[in-house]
Amino acid sequence: MKFIKGHMASIDGIEIFPIITLVLFTAMFALVLAWVFSMKKETIDEVSSIPLDGNDK
Repeated sequence: MKFIKGHMASIDGIEIFPIITLVLFTAMFALVLAWVFSMKKETIDEVSSIPLDGNDK
């Protein structure tokens, strides 16, 4: 682990990558959350019954 930390510390501008990753994760989480809360009740009922249909393909 010491080798990896030493190698990463020598790269210029490496500290921006965790920030970018956090921003991307938060944005994606917010988009999925907004999509789920904006779904219609009928769509949720239809999708939730798919595993119980019994139509094996």
